[in-house]
Amino acid sequence: MARFVRWTALTAAAALLVTGCSGGSSDSGEADGKPNGSGSPATSADAATPLPSSLTSQKLDWERCRATGDSPAPGDEWQCATLKTPLDWAEPEGRTIDLALIRAKATGDDRIGSLLFNFGGPGGSGVSTLPWFATSASELGERYDLVSWDPRGVGASEGVRCRSDKEIEASESVDITPDTPAEETAYFRDAAAFGQGCQKSAGNLMAHVSTTDTARDMDLMRQVLGDRKTHYFGVSYGTELGGVYAHLFPKNVGRLILDAVADPSADSEGHAENQARGFQRALDNYLESTGQDAEAGTRKIVDLLKRIDANPMPTSSDRKLTETLALIGLIRPLYSEASWPTLTSALAAAEQGDGSGLLSLADDYNDRDASGNYATGTHSQRVISCLDDKQRPTVEEMKKLLPRFEKVSPVFGPMLGWDTAGWCHDWPVAGQYDTPEVSAPGAAPILLVGNTGDPATPYEGTRRMADELGKGVGVMITWKGEGHSAYGKGSDCVDSTVNAYLLQGTVPKDGKVCS
Repeated sequence: MARFVRWTALTAAAALLVTGCSGGSSDSGEADGKPNGSGSPATSADAATPLPSSLTSQKLDWERCRATGDSPAPGDEWQCATLKTPLDWAEPEGRTIDLALIRAKATGDDRIGSLLFNFGGPGGSGVSTLPWFATSASELGERYDLVSWDPRGVGASEGVRCRSDKEIEASESVDITPDTPAEETAYFRDAAAFGQGCQKSAGNLMAHVSTTDTARDMDLMRQVLGDRKTHYFGVSYGTELGGVYAHLFPKNVGRLILDAVADPSADSEGHAENQARGFQRALDNYLESTGQDAEAGTRKIVDLLKRIDANPMPTSSDRKLTETLALIGLIRPLYSEASWPTLTSALAAAEQGDGSGLLSLADDYNDRDASGNYATGTHSQRVISCLDDKQRPTVEEMKKLLPRFEKVSPVFGPMLGWDTAGWCHDWPVAGQYDTPEVSAPGAAPILLVGNTGDPATPYEGTRRMADELGKGVGVMITWKGEGHSAYGKGSDCVDSTVNAYLLQGTVPKDGKVCS
């Protein structure tokens, strides 16, 4: 279960169109034992190495997408295929893995090329999400083939399952803000067990699912799709992926949109603190929208969480609302202003001793269905981010952070503070970097969209990304809105600016503000 917060996908907890791709299973296999990593992230010079024609000349066998499980296939306009890519980019002529792709071909005559989408996570399924998102991108679909994929380690592309559904549900009893030595021991034991389960599932793949690996996959995708330049729409974590791609392949950058921008200058501790600030800011905005004083409303929620921590709350089912689930339930509706009334109802019920509303929100966020089955996006998320993140704070270092985190957010700070040490605790594979390299001198202008009320990727990170991309590359626009991301959220100003950039190549003035 998601007992932590990273860069959650654009569609966190939304009802998605789940699709399946045709194509065989990967020939990468699984191996017991500790995976062997490929070392430090690649540089731009490394990325210029020519690839074997066995990769670049492969032909994609596009077929109508199949239904998956109980979910119907998307409409006839959607096609699926399988791309072969190296397991280890240090050995491009070695063993390959399969990536699941989905596309809808451009509907108009004046086609520009392919537009790749990554919706965040890390661990979000582009194959499942793109048909749902495409309703917000109908204009783009006239001139672009809309294309997305399940990145390596995700969904139909060698997706990782680290725990069974029963094990996930059992972990709901683990206190994510331990108050006693026994709870602390259980917390870190659970974290270590999660990593062991991932290693058993992923085998050698566990050392080859980094953001750098996926950025290389993107450039292979560009070549196989027949595009001279990469046109790309990245949301949330997808903005980090876009920045890494631009650094590795600056000459191949076409029109790149980065929406809900992650701060590339922050290490894992910095991201946790940024999110504590972002979610508290969103919670304050929510409380004030209901006529409450933000500080007083926050104290009331903290008191509620303490009561739930001491005595898990009954619900309409046979499950109890734990503090862990209550926190996740609070986070879920902050991703969208449209969900704020649901949060109001859930909090009112919880104050009366009924945790059903918050439990439902937590289940929604955790992708748990009515039968108790969980999706595995959070498993992939952890495997990818722990390979990326080099930083491994000790318990002692984490405890020194807690007072600062609690000051930033009395509600979310403790959870995110403990997460700095628990997320990758005793992880089987070393991380690659403290912060991603996104400098992209010589790249075409990249459009960044920052939302002042974004809880998961706070607004301040947008300017930092623009600065790190480099002068004349990062171009920033601001939306004074709420929720996670900006495009397709009701701002004609944002949507028209993004569409003009992608469709006509019109670069707005840096600093443009949309209210």
